[in-house]
Amino acid sequence: MSKRRKNQRAVEATPKREKVRDVFVPRPFEGLTDEPEWIALRELVPAASAPLRLTPELIEEYGDRPVTLATVLPMATPAMTKPDGRVFIGLQRHQQSGDVSRDLADALISALRTEPGGQVSVPPLPGPGPRLQDILVDGPLEISMHDGFDFWLDPGAADDPNVQASLERANSAIYPTVKLAAAPAAYWCQVSEKAHVRLVLPEDEDAALDALSRLAAAGALTLGDDTKFAGMFRAHGRLAPVWDLPEDTPAGEWEAPVAEFAKRYAEAVAGREPLDAAGRRARQGLLGRQLTLR
Repeated sequence: MSKRRKNQRAVEATPKREKVRDVFVPRPFEGLTDEPEWIALRELVPAASAPLRLTPELIEEYGDRPVTLATVLPMATPAMTKPDGRVFIGLQRHQQSGDVSRDLADALISALRTEPGGQVSVPPLPGPGPRLQDILVDGPLEISMHDGFDFWLDPGAADDPNVQASLERANSAIYPTVKLAAAPAAYWCQVSEKAHVRLVLPEDEDAALDALSRLAAAGALTLGDDTKFAGMFRAHGRLAPVWDLPEDTPAGEWEAPVAEFAKRYAEAVAGREPLDAAGRRARQGLLGRQLTLR
């Protein structure tokens, strides 16, 4: 038998692996009550956590294990379990498919299937299956902001010199971030020598862009003196405007300006009339100042 025929038969005898087809979902958090907050934690916030509630069906199957959503986990791992049964899932990770919600749901279920304290194995492409919207009891996120990643650790773990060194490296990458109460999904942060306010808007991109264009045309796209509208991010089907701020002004001083902007923005969103010439020019200018996050 020729070498070519042997190779052909070997290929035919090898079990074929089912191919996983990736599907892009532009709004992975659609339908969740706090969609803008999910986006902010995924894309804008360095260190935060929030408890999640499993559906009764999952509790019946895997037990009532405490589940915590984290912005990022050690080494950007998708999920981990603790010896006491707690489960953590990380929003910011290295490997992802086109559907972030499916990725997170698969990571969570993989962690629930893992013995407490064991290493969680999560496939890079999960394939068809439940999404976050299917396995969580939806509601507002109870977000806790953190100055460091100590919330990762088991009691006493930081006494290990290697763990302490790793924690210090991770903490050094955190930039100061404060959640503002003036509007949902609004965050003040300081990066290098700059301070910003970042705000994830809940409306569809077109409606949000029209509202921002109206404000820009009216000279109202500002948070006050010495502030500058820097541009906006496009993330998971929503817009997140960003303002440059004086770096020496404390975060709490921006509560009132953000609240006033939120009021102006709500009024601009409510306006249904077509953009006038000034608004259309402003819209074109805004389109040139956006960056897509993925």
